[in-house]
Amino acid sequence: MEELAFLTATEQADLVRRGEVAPRELFDVYLERIERLDPELNAFVTVCEPSEPRDGPFRGVPLPIKDLNETAGVRTTYSSRPYADFVPDFDSAVVRRLKDAGFVVLGKTNTPELGITAVTESELNGACRNPWDVSRTPGGSSGGAGAAVAAGLAPAAQGSDGGGSIRIPCSCCGIYGIKPARGRVSPAPYGGLEGFSLNGPMTRSVLDAAALLDVLAGYETGDVWWAPPPERPFAEEVGRDPGRLRIAITTSPPIEGPVASECVAAAESTAALLEELGHEVVRADPPWRGEGLLEAFAALFGPAVASQIAAAGMLAGREPRAEDMESLSWWVFERARSLDAVSAGLAAVRMQRLARSVVTWAQPYDAILCPTLAEAPVAAGTIDPSGPEPSATFARGAAFTPFTAISNVTGSPAISLPLAVHPDGLPLGVQLVGRPAGEGPLLALAAQLEAARPWSGRRVQSASPKQTGVENRPWPT
Repeated sequence: MEELAFLTATEQADLVRRGEVAPRELFDVYLERIERLDPELNAFVTVCEPSEPRDGPFRGVPLPIKDLNETAGVRTTYSSRPYADFVPDFDSAVVRRLKDAGFVVLGKTNTPELGITAVTESELNGACRNPWDVSRTPGGSSGGAGAAVAAGLAPAAQGSDGGGSIRIPCSCCGIYGIKPARGRVSPAPYGGLEGFSLNGPMTRSVLDAAALLDVLAGYETGDVWWAPPPERPFAEEVGRDPGRLRIAITTSPPIEGPVASECVAAAESTAALLEELGHEVVRADPPWRGEGLLEAFAALFGPAVASQIAAAGMLAGREPRAEDMESLSWWVFERARSLDAVSAGLAAVRMQRLARSVVTWAQPYDAILCPTLAEAPVAAGTIDPSGPEPSATFARGAAFTPFTAISNVTGSPAISLPLAVHPDGLPLGVQLVGRPAGEGPLLALAAQLEAARPWSGRRVQSASPKQTGVENRPWPT
């Protein structure tokens, strides 16, 4: 049963097609593992009953949905107390596409309140823990998804990424993930207020990520942004020779601060591997650093969060109050409410200028290589969304993840690959940022790296509880 649990989604779909395993059998394998292992990890906030799968390429394969995405008839909490009992009557477009591909919703995965920070801890749903060391965070905001895939509680997962929220947990949990290009995956039925956030796959193999991206990608009526169709299905990029590429390596982050030597070494090791594979690697620092950029990013990211808080007030029939929210969420809400239209417009202009300058600088290169994170997974409780100093919490999260948000600003696709291991055994990811709308070449390169330095053999065996001062809620029934 453990070998079945750790098969990839494409492998499981093939078994179902051949009649070698039944969809209910797959679902029950994960139900048993969730019941046995998740009280320690707290990756799931809701576990679903099995449903009849639709016909599609992944018919009968279980898949969890991040608890920021609406699921018809299934509780969607956004890890926020005002939404604790919210049950939508519709599926977001991403969920509909996954169901149409044959996936069966396994449950909803843990996230920080409103997906606001780089760890997965909330007052409503408790702290999610890293399967490699349960005293550490699995990252955020798709931390429950990352922990579930790493621990064999799901074959793959859906995540979303507005500032690194797919790549951060993929680095922390030792799995693969891609933030697609702006407009590649529709945010419908919403408009994607700031254009930063994209849904995408979190998987144990590049092939799974490519195949899931084929399912997720595509225009929905009314989308503000959409990416040009790829040359071929993304799954066909896996195994394709990427050719000799020119890749820039940098370990200088867009947000100034220290980068752990182990994270630098992970990028350097990957650069050496790329050279062994015949690629040209050039040391060059992009023009992505400047005073006040973090504040400008927050000025654009904040209104999207604030609108959800305002919607929670509408749901309750009254104005939202500070006591309804965690301190970090309320701080973002207050900042967004105090921002005048001129300041918001100037922040948008500044981000657009930054995006153009970075993308223009990067034109001679096929990809930019850098660490995914500035340090190994931090201890649970290090970044506290309920802490007394939310501005310090925000800054600490940015110091942990200085390399990720820039590709949300530029709209370029970016991936985190589990190519390195910290001396203490924790996973370390490396990031590759591709050309605009260039997921295909990025996937071909990722598959080449996966073949050269396979990671599928690294598997979490068990996690032992450790004292951290951060409590989990009981496993939800």
